Amino acid sequence: MEDLEKRWKPVEDMLTARFGKKPNMEAILFLIGVNEINHLKKKYTKEQKQDLMHVAVCTLLSKSGYYEMDGYDKDGWPHFKELQPVPKFNLEEQEAFLKEHIIEYFSDEEEA
Repeated sequence: MEDLEKRWKPVEDMLTARFGKKPNMEAILFLIGVNEINHLKKKYTKEQKQDLMHVAVCTLLSKSGYYEMDGYDKDGWPHFKELQPVPKFNLEEQEAFLKEHIIEYFSDEEEA
């Protein structure tokens, strides 16, 4: 767990520097979702924010073979299909699981 926090800190620092405050997990997922649909708006509805976080989670977990892109709808939103069920985790384990994927996402972004 200590190793995870050491690898998580640079991601958190980068996002804090970019946005002026330390983002929580929901904010990070929202940002990844916006990045993935590549369609920035001034305001999103609550449902769109939830959809963006869903896109983020599916994108993150597609790198581990849990989901795969299944195409786009008429509005340009990506859709995914589940390839295998995501393991059941308690809240702490779930956050660590997501952090691992977020670290990988941002390291992939830097390399691109």
